[in-house]
Formats: sequence, C-alpha cells, structure tokens
Amino acid sequence: MTDTLITLALLLTAGTATAAALTRDPVRQAVVLALLGLSLTLLFTVLQAPDVALSQLGVGSAITPLLILLTVRRIRRGARSEDDPGPGGTG
Repeated sequence: MTDTLITLALLLTAGTATAAALTRDPVRQAVVLALLGLSLTLLFTVLQAPDVALSQLGVGSAITPLLILLTVRRIRRGARSEDDPGPGGTG
C-alpha cells in the first residue's frame, strides 16, 4: 500500500512539474507552481518527512507563488506607465 501511495505521489509531482515547465503565462505559472508545491508536500508527507513537508507547504505553495504574482504585477504596472505619458506628457 505504501509503495502505491509513493508511486501516485511521484506521478502527481512529475505531472505538475511538467505542467509548470510548459506553461508560458507567468500568472498561470505561479498557480501551477503552487500546485507543484502542494504535490511535493504530499510526496514528503507520504515519505514520512513532516518537517520538510511543512517547510514546502509554506515556502513552495504560498510564499514563492505570491512573490511571483507581486513581481508580475509590478512589471506590468511599470510597462503601462511607460506607455501612458500621463498629464502634460507628449504622445
């Protein structure tokens, strides 16, 4: 039974990692990366490493995707402000 759970968790992790690598849009990548973090958390739990699973849950599933989304937002906001000269600008 344990071997089956490990195999399923590994397949889920491989599938989500492949999806993360093939996704082009950064916002969707952040969502898929969060799913990858959850699948890794499941894998670590099945492998009886709860401390690693908790770390992965916090960092891989929450903090890293959040930082990616905030970075994309800031980059897109900066690109919009360069396109729009604003009041008094030439354009």
